[in-house]
Amino acid sequence: MLKQNTLKGSFALCGKGLHTGLSLTVTFNPAKENTGYKIQRIDIEGQPVIDAIAENVIDTQRGTVLGKGDIRVSTVEHGLAALYALGIDNCLIQVNGPEFPILDGSAAPYIEKINEIGIEELNSPKDFYVIRHKIEVKDEETGSCITILPDEEFSLTVMCSFQSKFINSQFATLDKIEEFPTEIAPARTFVFVRDIEPLLNANLIKGGDMDNAIVIYERQTTQERLDQLADLLEVPHMDATKLGYIQHKPLVWENECTRHKLLDLIGDMALIGKPIKGRIIATRPGHTINNKFARLMRKEIRKHEIQAPIYNCCDTPIMDVNRIRELLPHRYPMQLVDKVIEIGASSIVGVKNVTSNEPYFVGHFPQEPVMPGVLQIEAMAQCGGLLVLNTLEEPERWSTYFMKIDDVKFRHKVVPGDTLIFKVDLLAPVRHGVSSMKGYVFVGDKVVSEATFTAQIVKNK
Repeated sequence: MLKQNTLKGSFALCGKGLHTGLSLTVTFNPAKENTGYKIQRIDIEGQPVIDAIAENVIDTQRGTVLGKGDIRVSTVEHGLAALYALGIDNCLIQVNGPEFPILDGSAAPYIEKINEIGIEELNSPKDFYVIRHKIEVKDEETGSCITILPDEEFSLTVMCSFQSKFINSQFATLDKIEEFPTEIAPARTFVFVRDIEPLLNANLIKGGDMDNAIVIYERQTTQERLDQLADLLEVPHMDATKLGYIQHKPLVWENECTRHKLLDLIGDMALIGKPIKGRIIATRPGHTINNKFARLMRKEIRKHEIQAPIYNCCDTPIMDVNRIRELLPHRYPMQLVDKVIEIGASSIVGVKNVTSNEPYFVGHFPQEPVMPGVLQIEAMAQCGGLLVLNTLEEPERWSTYFMKIDDVKFRHKVVPGDTLIFKVDLLAPVRHGVSSMKGYVFVGDKVVSEATFTAQIVKNK
C-alpha cells in the first residue's frame, strides 16, 4: 500500500511576482499526514492560512487565485503542479506577499528544489480516488471541455487551438506522471503581444519579462505602437515586420505552449485534494474550466467518500475457501467469507456471495429475507482475522475474539443475490495480541454497513 508523502525539509525560492512585480519569497515546508496543501500569508497580521482546495479559488482570469475573506494568493498553479506530480500529499507553503514568484515561468525550479531536499514517507495510506465512470464538464461558449475516464493510473491529454498561425492547433500527452519533471515541468508560460496592453491596463503583469514568459507576436501592428509597448515593458525595440516568437531562450519543444497548458491543468487538479486514478482528456483547457472541473470532482468525491474496492469475479483469489478454512476455525453455517481478493500489510478485501439458501433467511424474514446486520459485522471481523492470522506461524492454533464494537452503521439492506465486498483496515499495529480495525461492507459501489472493532488474538488450548 502506498503511503502519504511530505518534504524531508524546507526550501525557499525567491523572485518577482508576475502581476505585482514585488520581490517575493515562497517557502515549502513539511506537513503532517492528512494536512493536504495549505498556503500561509506570513506578511499579514495573524499569518492567515488558506486551504488549497477548489472551493477557495476566487479568480481564474490570468492564473489561479486562492482567497479567504480579504486574503488572496495568486499564481499558485506551478508550485502545486510540482507537488502533485511528485506525489507529495502534505505541504505548508508560506509566502510573504499576494502571489508566488513567477521564477522562469515554469515548474522546473520547484522540481529541482524538491529533488534536492527529498521526500519523506508518512504512516497514513495514500487515499486515491479511482474514477469508475466518465465525468465531464463543458463550456459551450468557449468550446472548452474536460473529460475524465477510468484508467489504472493518472494521465492526461491536452488539445489546444489558439487561433494563431504560429500555434494554431497542438496537443500534448503525459501518459506517466513520473515523466512530468522532464516532459512538462520546463514548459514556460506564454502571452500574445495583442494581450499585453490590456493586461498592463488592468494593472497586471508588472513583473513580466522575456526571462519568465514566451511572447508571441503574430498580428502585425505599427512600429510606433510596438515601440510604445516595448518601452512600457522596458525591453529593447523590435522590428514590427518580423512576426514570431520573442524570447531569450529558444522553445524547448514545438508544442511548449500546450505542454504548459497541461502543466497548469495538473496544478489546478491538485486543488481536488486527493490523488486521482483516471485519464483526463482536455480540449482548450484554461484556469476557469479547470476550476469548474476540480469543483465537480470534489462533489463527486464527497458523494463517494468511501470507495468500494474493484472486484472482478473472474480474477484468481488471493485466498480461496480452502485456504480460509486453514486459517479460520469457522465452518457452516458461520463461515462468512468466501474468498480474499486483496491483502496487504494493514488491509484486506474479502467477498461473500449471499444466496437464498443461507440458513438465517428461514426466520429473518420468511416474507422478506434480509441478512442480519450482526452477521455483516461478524463477516467483517472474519476478514480482519484472516489479515492477522495470515502473518502467524501455525495459524490454526489461534483464534480471534471480539473485545469491542463501535460506530456501527447500517445503511442499506442486504438480500439474497447480493455480493458483499469487505474492506478492513488495521487502525494500529497489533500489540499484545490486540488489534483495532475499521471495516466496511459494500454492495456494488454502495456502503451497506460499517463498524470499528477491537479483537484479541488468543492461542487455542
